[in-house]
Amino acid sequence: MGWVETAFVLIAETVSLGILSLPSTLDAVGLIPGVILLISLGIIATYTGYVLGQFKLKYPQVHTFADAGMICFGPPGYYICAIGQVLFLVFIMAAHILSFSIMCNVISDHSMCTIIFSAIGLALSAFGTIPRTMKGTVLMSYLSSASVLGAVFICMFGVGLAPGANSVTFKWFNRGTQFYTAFGAVTNIIFAYAGHVAFFMVFSEMKEPKHFWKSLYALQILEIILYTVTAIVIYRFTGSGVKSPALGSTSPLLSKIAYGIASPTIVVAGIINGHVAVKFLFMIFAKKRPHLVSSNGFAANALWIGILVALWIVAWVIASAIPVFNHLLGLISALFLSWFTYGISGYFWMYMNWGRLWATRWNMMLTVLNAGIMCMGSVIMVLGLYSSVKAMVNEKGSGCFSCADNS
Repeated sequence: MGWVETAFVLIAETVSLGILSLPSTLDAVGLIPGVILLISLGIIATYTGYVLGQFKLKYPQVHTFADAGMICFGPPGYYICAIGQVLFLVFIMAAHILSFSIMCNVISDHSMCTIIFSAIGLALSAFGTIPRTMKGTVLMSYLSSASVLGAVFICMFGVGLAPGANSVTFKWFNRGTQFYTAFGAVTNIIFAYAGHVAFFMVFSEMKEPKHFWKSLYALQILEIILYTVTAIVIYRFTGSGVKSPALGSTSPLLSKIAYGIASPTIVVAGIINGHVAVKFLFMIFAKKRPHLVSSNGFAANALWIGILVALWIVAWVIASAIPVFNHLLGLISALFLSWFTYGISGYFWMYMNWGRLWATRWNMMLTVLNAGIMCMGSVIMVLGLYSSVKAMVNEKGSGCFSCADNS
């Protein structure tokens, strides 16, 4: 792929469910702190993405974080990063099942038990993951991204044109927010910059990987602008009444229309993530029997279906156990994105520059910066886990495996 096509793939892979939680983050911390967080975390994510690209150029054999872990830490690093990648993808699958149940509740006015809706989402997603090849994945990614953007724009117009929109009160600063709520808002922003986990794979598909920075900058500039504008507009016209996912913030009719338009990203993007996770584990299990990789026989298909059923059931359990959208996104960010998007890039930079960390003034500055990014990853993980668990414990009316309306 050329750098332009790569940029579109990165945009399609990254701009998804995360954007739907951003207006509520402004409500949690206030408009000005929220915008500062959106922009600053986006800029840091741009730098860490650049470091991943540099690492890829220095070690062309790297195609996944597991490969990078192998280079830096040997076999233990490979398996730790591999497990982290798979778990991250399973949690993303869970977020899509949860979003599917919310969508069904909104469109049908909670006509059935939420557990049934999530089980339907589980069945659809598992069925869609059965094909072992993903022909047209890029086109599906485009459709997925376009659908969520269309839904968000409808929501923006809906809240802006709603009666009394101009009289809605909002907060420039929200000094009354408790710490765990405020930090939960930070983790939701981090989730929106979740594309780094796929960077190695996408950069590997480029004709000239040295041009990765062009694709990266195109992605990050669009993300930062889109996220900031979306969050400001929806929060400005809904105030403390903003919901997460944000599609529920407009009128009941427009919410149903927006969720209908967003259905491709809710279903298809989940299937794509599921396919990547199943494929990764399938290749690991097939190492001792390499003929299974190209085989279409019973053993190969049984292994594939067994893996996908197991992963989707785990995802469904997670979605049912954490039925609040923001809490699930925050937990994903704390457990995985604290490192995939931020912390581990600092270590990769130090690994590439070991022996000359203090050689020049510029290197000294970058050493301090990347050490800070590593510390940042640790802080996000610890405080993010605390905030997510605290929020889940304090949540009322959203019990695990509940039939209650989660919209």
